Amino acid sequence: METERIGFLGLGNMGFPMARNLLEAGYTVYGVDVNKNSEELFSQVGGKVGYTAETLPSKTNIIFTSLPTPQIVESVYLGPDGLIQNAVTPLTLIDLSTISPSLNQKIAKAAQERGIRYLGAPVSGSVSGAETATLTIIAGGEKEVYNFALPYFEVIGKSFFHVGEDHGSGSIVKLINNLMLGIHSQAVAEALSIADQAGLEHDIIYEVIDKCTGQSAAFTRNFKNFIAQDEYGEGAFTNALLLKDLKLAKEASDNLSVKLPVGNTLIKYLEENISNYTDKDISSLYLLLTNQETKISQ
Repeated sequence: METERIGFLGLGNMGFPMARNLLEAGYTVYGVDVNKNSEELFSQVGGKVGYTAETLPSKTNIIFTSLPTPQIVESVYLGPDGLIQNAVTPLTLIDLSTISPSLNQKIAKAAQERGIRYLGAPVSGSVSGAETATLTIIAGGEKEVYNFALPYFEVIGKSFFHVGEDHGSGSIVKLINNLMLGIHSQAVAEALSIADQAGLEHDIIYEVIDKCTGQSAAFTRNFKNFIAQDEYGEGAFTNALLLKDLKLAKEASDNLSVKLPVGNTLIKYLEENISNYTDKDISSLYLLLTNQETKISQ
């Protein structure tokens, strides 16, 4: 019996380990990326390469995408050389990227007009989660399509949620999460800067807050994995990506007539201050606050 074939478009920090996990589960995986070095690495671990968004649909009936920006997602799906225009039915398309709910809906409408199934299924869990297949997958779309995709999700993730029939509902939940992560991360930075000025050790602050109501997963993540190690290099989730997602959350909230007083302030703060920190992990918001005079008036 022929091994089932899967397409995977986007072999970046997140996409490559997800595609590799599908390979290791026994699937034949056709990988596509604009970075030919990524394709070469994927070929070395057993993947099939040499295809494009235009030619990939002819090789498989299910394609995953993991892409960095909404603009790239829109081009890959809706462009003349994209997946939908060149689809061969039956075909199921699953986008794992973080994009706007409205773009999910736009893609779904175009797909349905061509008889193609689509899920908007953003993932949470960072690069380490992609590597260890412990991602959380938040899907929006028809429950039937979610059930079809579930065996594949079980290869690349650990927790799975179908949050609504609307194709943008998964993105709304993901953006809520990242809005909270951003606000919590800034809170961690500000809290530790107070501790610094008061001459208090970070370890003591963490030990106490860990038992109090101010604790958060962001505090544990940012402090234990980055701040305590004094290491803020090209992290699992960069400030540039955080700002992108906060802007997407603002777009979604504006469409829903919801106010984001703290979120909007954080967007403005990041826009004006992260130019030297764009490629550093979000934990470096602490470094930014303690090493650079900010431009926002108090």
